[in-house]
Amino acid sequence: MLRGFATISLFADDLAAAKDWYAELLGIEPYFVRPTVGEPAYIEFRFGDYQHELGLIDRRYAPHGGTEGPAGAVVFWHVDDVTAALEKLLSMGAKEHDPRTEREAGFVTASVVDPFGNILGVMYNPHYLDILSSTGRG
Repeated sequence: MLRGFATISLFADDLAAAKDWYAELLGIEPYFVRPTVGEPAYIEFRFGDYQHELGLIDRRYAPHGGTEGPAGAVVFWHVDDVTAALEKLLSMGAKEHDPRTEREAGFVTASVVDPFGNILGVMYNPHYLDILSSTGRG
């Protein structure tokens, strides 16, 4: 039934600042912005090995309102070097949520809270690399 991530949605009070922050982090500009005139309400990036989608949404459109602090699911993105990724995120103003942690079987995780209150996880994931290799991409 569940076949893979289609779009991960994050919310921000200052969508223009969120766009700039994620464009710097990802090294690309968004490919989709709506509306095209005036202040955007939705911005989307495609990136990574499978062109996953990251949507940034004006918090006014959050379906259940905002929270007082970081909350909800933590989405972990595969990175080749958790320490380097964590250092970059912290240097860009993110705050540590969960420190770099070595897990069993070669998995390493960490998470931060971005400047807009969203939790962003990074993970070195041997399984991800196995799948990528099996598709001829890794």
